[in-house]
Amino acid sequence: MKAVITGATKGIGRAIAIKLWENGYDLLLTARNQPELEKLRDELFVTGRTILIYAVDYGIKEEVYKFLNTAENEFGFVDVLVNNVGAFLPGSMLDEDDETFEKQQNINVNAGYYISKFYGKKMRSQQRGHIFNICSVASKAPVKNGGSYSVTKAAMLSLNHVLRQELAPHNVKVTAFLPGSTKTSSWEGTTIPDEKFVQPEDIAETLFTILNLSKGVNVDEVLITPLDF
Repeated sequence: MKAVITGATKGIGRAIAIKLWENGYDLLLTARNQPELEKLRDELFVTGRTILIYAVDYGIKEEVYKFLNTAENEFGFVDVLVNNVGAFLPGSMLDEDDETFEKQQNINVNAGYYISKFYGKKMRSQQRGHIFNICSVASKAPVKNGGSYSVTKAAMLSLNHVLRQELAPHNVKVTAFLPGSTKTSSWEGTTIPDEKFVQPEDIAETLFTILNLSKGVNVDEVLITPLDF
């Protein structure tokens, strides 16, 4: 089994990468930072297994497609795609620069659109596969001081629904994760205790459980939030 994970070096992406690797998946990991990708690869690598890395700026369409075309040649068919990469730029939508929205749109929505179309077509052809989109609670209700982020995450959830509708007749599964406050690098420096957060490993464990459900079932959405934040 093979999996592609975007935004793989930190938080949720890293936890999913570790979980799938530990359970026998070969991996293609992408993120912006090449040294961090190399570090993660070196931590995980086992002789006889495949783990490829690719540095991508997801805000640039040409870079995304360059990665996809290279990945097709080097990695082949992908059983699992995890669209995890995202950007959160806090602020008031009315007062921010247009570029704040545009950057989040490119990373949070456009990149997932390009990547999902690319692999979705191949999964449709093979009549198998699973796409996971890491959305947010902001996909359904705006978060304070995160207006543009909320808009783009709502769009990502809509993308998830369209993919599921189009791919379900071809035996391809599509699942959205909607995490609440999760202990990732975006919370670095906080004084809130770790146990108050959703842990990235919680999401990885849930994703792996979903992958092992029966062939005829699809988990449409997973809403996972802190018990008492």
